Amino acid sequence: MRRALILAGLPVAVLLGLLWLAGGFDGILRAAAAAQRETQDALAGAVRAIRSGEPGAVAGLLAVSFGYGVLHAVGPGHGKALIGAYGLARRVPVLRLSALALVSSLAQAAVAVALVYGLVALLGLTRQAATGLAEGMVPLIGNLMIAGLGLWLLARGLAGLLRRQAQERDYDHHHPHHDHGPDCGCGHAHGPTVEQVERLTGWRDAALLVAGIALRPCSGALFLLILTWQLGIGAAGVAGAFAMGLGVALVTMAVAALAAWAREGAVRRLSGGALARALPLAEALFGAVILAAGLVLAGRAL
Repeated sequence: MRRALILAGLPVAVLLGLLWLAGGFDGILRAAAAAQRETQDALAGAVRAIRSGEPGAVAGLLAVSFGYGVLHAVGPGHGKALIGAYGLARRVPVLRLSALALVSSLAQAAVAVALVYGLVALLGLTRQAATGLAEGMVPLIGNLMIAGLGLWLLARGLAGLLRRQAQERDYDHHHPHHDHGPDCGCGHAHGPTVEQVERLTGWRDAALLVAGIALRPCSGALFLLILTWQLGIGAAGVAGAFAMGLGVALVTMAVAALAAWAREGAVRRLSGGALARALPLAEALFGAVILAAGLVLAGRAL
């Protein structure tokens, strides 16, 4: 079953990539943007309903907020792209990558709450000043963290390539008369195993990825939080912000699964030696992509 899902995920990911390159997503993105604007009006209406004490108004706000999060994630954004690129760069299990996507989306909502209640409620900043900070300095820091993650992956991938080449040269020098694969069973250590090469570095990668995504809060969540705080129904706004985060997570987790399946499908087609060389190369390439994306986004935030 797992193998079938992996093999099915690869062509789906390739088709989606070709569709994106051909501009086939333009209509989808325009429709999502238009629906997102309409949902903002629905958010304002749901807030008014809560203020008026209408029954079921809170549930309505949560539903609209969740839908807004889905539409926001479908549109242009860096969160799903970063999760997808990371899933292609590193061999992370589907569940672990999906968990990272979920945590990143909820952390994004938590940052929005912290900004509104830390800057507006506690420090007394105006709505305009808080929004400017949330859309300027905070995303800049997050984008620089993303660039740092890309640089880290790029350096680690290049180091892996150089280490692999050095090991192959050393092996050829000391074993000129026989040819062994990495799993030949002769008792010699022919360099690191595939599992060693693929090992996930852990909390450093996860922390940079989550922080880089979280420090770019959703503008819709900021709007909802400020509005509900001003109307004295802040708890509903906080709940709505996290409902938006769950909506974003739904799309981001789907991207994570596609990325992991695409990578697994490619990995299964490579032999041990080729795989050991391809893994650090993929890490370096996608690290360069993430680094470039982080720098471009940081430049736009200046």
